[in-house]
Amino acid sequence: MPHSFNHSILGCVAGGAVGDMLGGIAERGSLSLSDDTQFTLATCEALIEGAPSPERIARRMLEWFRAGRISGIGASTLKAMRDLDAGAHWALAGARGERAAGNGVAMRIAPLAFVLDPEVPDERTMIRDICRITHHHDEAYCAALAVVIAIRDVARGEPLDYARIADRIPDSVTRDNLQRLRHDLEWSAREIGTSGYAAETVPIACTLATAIIASRSFEEPIYRLNEIGGDTDTIASIAGQIAGAALGIDAVPTHEIDGEVLRIAEQFAKAIGPLKKS
Repeated sequence: MPHSFNHSILGCVAGGAVGDMLGGIAERGSLSLSDDTQFTLATCEALIEGAPSPERIARRMLEWFRAGRISGIGASTLKAMRDLDAGAHWALAGARGERAAGNGVAMRIAPLAFVLDPEVPDERTMIRDICRITHHHDEAYCAALAVVIAIRDVARGEPLDYARIADRIPDSVTRDNLQRLRHDLEWSAREIGTSGYAAETVPIACTLATAIIASRSFEEPIYRLNEIGGDTDTIASIAGQIAGAALGIDAVPTHEIDGEVLRIAEQFAKAIGPLKKS
């Protein structure tokens, strides 16, 4: 049965948190949230305050960091937060070089899918600038852009079409991996990889999201991912965001997460308008 736009937003945010927790079992050995969800919630709070901007999002991320509300932070994002804390401008804080192609952008970008249309040039530029708060790397941007496109597609009731997503992002390893992706999680993980490299994480997350959507179950597909290994919490978190946007909040096992996630998700859904048409 079709669900409302509001249910897609709630499903996306809550689904990401559930994925983070279940995928984190393999890495942390417990059901707990990581920076994947924490920075996503910080981004939601920034968008509740007003229109998307790198200044507003960087400020809210820094507030969470200063308050000790971030756990498991990666090296590139940690570098950016420390630079912001020291007074650096958001455009100068982000990590550069090969190590800046990690998951730190793709894991937190989901809320932008509901407020920015990547088919509009100025809005695509805004997405890129928000990526650069922490990661000045084209691959990190391409992977994050793929997440935004995937969530927008499924929230509008369209299928999760890997090739069609690939056609709408710049030439990159992420694009190549999306084009070779299969619905088979084990095959895709073996052939593409499950590391902390965003060009691997986002395509594998798409395959995992397909399995979640098909089964309408978060647990079994994510436990299969945990057996494979790699950056399981981030892969599962992104997959949960995509699948949650597709299935809606009623399909998400919200008993797995604490009330803060749902509270912020509900405030975010209330604050924004209908999804823009491409």
